[in-house]
Amino acid sequence: MFGFFNKTKNWQDLDASEFATGIEDKEAILLDVRTKDEFNSGHIPGAKHMDIMGGNFSAQISSLDKDKSYFVYCLSGGRSSSACGAMASQGFTKLHNLRGGISSWRGKKVV
Repeated sequence: MFGFFNKTKNWQDLDASEFATGIEDKEAILLDVRTKDEFNSGHIPGAKHMDIMGGNFSAQISSLDKDKSYFVYCLSGGRSSSACGAMASQGFTKLHNLRGGISSWRGKKVV
């Protein structure tokens, strides 16, 4: 009616199992968008840290290759969903959000 329901997401929300399968691809890039302290308390192996709340997130993502596949996560899925939205607005098309965030992750973590 007013466009509220026509908003489409430009990324996929994946459960932990689908996310784990996706990051097995050697070309995939794994982004942890939590704070530095959260990242240091435990993250998925191979993750690159880019704090969405850090103030320079937009500049950081603008330097990334838009043709790559990105797998993005945070603690519960909210910030990573916002990160996917920000990346989509800059022209990224291969975006995957971990539904439930690292809280739903049952795989290995680096502490």
